[in-house]
Amino acid sequence: MRSARAAFCLLLPGGNHVTGVLWRQQADMGKNTRVVLLFGGFVAAVAAAFYPIYFYPMMHIEEFKKEQAVNRSDVVQEDVQPVGLKVWSDPFARK
Repeated sequence: MRSARAAFCLLLPGGNHVTGVLWRQQADMGKNTRVVLLFGGFVAAVAAAFYPIYFYPMMHIEEFKKEQAVNRSDVVQEDVQPVGLKVWSDPFARK
């Protein structure tokens, strides 16, 4: 009866133990590469989604201040502010 290693080697290309070990290492590297690419792709997708939501407004504060001033110019706070709530404040003001 043959050993498991000998039977494994006969099934692999080349038929010897060294070729089998190298073939097995290449197969493992392919799995690792796929996992790294999948994980890297997920991280890239999350970063791409967060950029326009969080990072772009933080890097262009003046542009967003001007836009808020235009958007709020026609709003009278007393007319829209519920009684007892804090009055609107500048979201870009430093604390």
